[in-house]
Amino acid sequence: MDDDTGGARRTSDLARISTGNAELDFILGGGFPESSINILMGEPGSGKTILAERLVFANAGSDRPILYLTTLSEPLDKVVRYLQQFEFFDDAQLASGAVVYDTIADELERDGVAALVPRLKELIKTIGPKIIIIDSFKAIHDLGVSLPEMRRMLYQVSGLLTAYQTTAFLVGEYSSDMISALPEFAVADGMLELARQKQGTRDERYLRVLKLRGSSYQEGLHAFRITPAGLEVFPRLTSPHLPPSYTLLPEERVHSGIPGLDGMLGGGLWTGSTTLVQGTTGSGKTTIALQFVLDGLKRGEPGVYVNFQENPTQLARTIQGLGWDMDEARAKGLHLLYSSPVELQIDSILVELFAVVRANGIRRVAVDAVGDLVHAASDPRRVLGYLYALGQHFQVGRATTLMTLETAGAGKSPLAGQVSAMCDALITIALERTGDTARRTLQIIKARGTAHDLNVREMVIGPQGATLR
Repeated sequence: MDDDTGGARRTSDLARISTGNAELDFILGGGFPESSINILMGEPGSGKTILAERLVFANAGSDRPILYLTTLSEPLDKVVRYLQQFEFFDDAQLASGAVVYDTIADELERDGVAALVPRLKELIKTIGPKIIIIDSFKAIHDLGVSLPEMRRMLYQVSGLLTAYQTTAFLVGEYSSDMISALPEFAVADGMLELARQKQGTRDERYLRVLKLRGSSYQEGLHAFRITPAGLEVFPRLTSPHLPPSYTLLPEERVHSGIPGLDGMLGGGLWTGSTTLVQGTTGSGKTTIALQFVLDGLKRGEPGVYVNFQENPTQLARTIQGLGWDMDEARAKGLHLLYSSPVELQIDSILVELFAVVRANGIRRVAVDAVGDLVHAASDPRRVLGYLYALGQHFQVGRATTLMTLETAGAGKSPLAGQVSAMCDALITIALERTGDTARRTLQIIKARGTAHDLNVREMVIGPQGATLR
């Protein structure tokens, strides 16, 4: 990932240890600094051990081995047995001695905290590891009889690691309220917290960098999920560093694909702008969004349609109803992103959208519908932040965006006003009933930089889609 994601990107001269995950390395400003002491913290089951083990095998095979040292948390054979279930596990690295798994459980049971420094010194002199993982270090802390004892031990550990240029990762079941109280945090050069929170019927996982000396890292909560390959991380999308510095010209317009709408907009939508189409159920929002993307295909402009309600089969039927063959549409540059609202995770879908736009030269983006994102989010403010950042990136890249939002019924969003405030144009469509007669209407509420038509127009949906009268 590069500067376009909006994170702080000042390059450091420090040599780095890769986590084995490009996205997490990006968040860390290139990885963990060499010869540092780092804490990987979080509740049980948050993914700490998987992260540490992925880091081990990503760095195995250099001139110095890597040591994974277990304590009193889990038996060594159990740790190795579960490790073998992951794709990154490489038995050859263990057989060659490039990766060494060992335990200090017996010594800790016998001698307590005092056992750590002598055993570490022995292991360092014997195998000279480049990286040491101690899992769980919190279990060692719990054996301490006093804070002074822990402070003396940590001082000795820090000096030992520094003298032998060893990078250490202390894995533990720490919570954020322990940071100011426990001495291990005082010697740590880096702190990475992994957290899990319940969202509806599923769990959402986040990580954040609390501290990383000598590094320019990306702050905030970054979503991740655990896969057979380890952690799949979705860096928090932020706005570009520099706003677009160009002048919008009259010819920089994008046709909407809706007959009659471009005239109301003074020639079409501004290139790189964001338009919100809001309306009631059945008013035609999806039809307008699809017409917008499909019209781009006719003009050689690749597009992506993001959908949370209709599965790919249903969507193919709808596209066919608008006179398009799905294979033909794909060949002309149509990309579809579908996520079930049951499993919708806003970080993953929006980061994937951003990647698709950048990788495929996308010129048109349709998100149908924003309300699904709002309802899926544990914190609606994250949705607003993501949408704003996406809009800024798309504007810089000259990708024009159209989003839909349900305004009545079960999909009503409490953030409708806040979403529309981020948009360059706001279009309201409605399904009006008079007795036994119903008709659809469209009105442009706002269109920045445009002397737009404010009148309410009738909208008819026929075999070729929506048309204004």
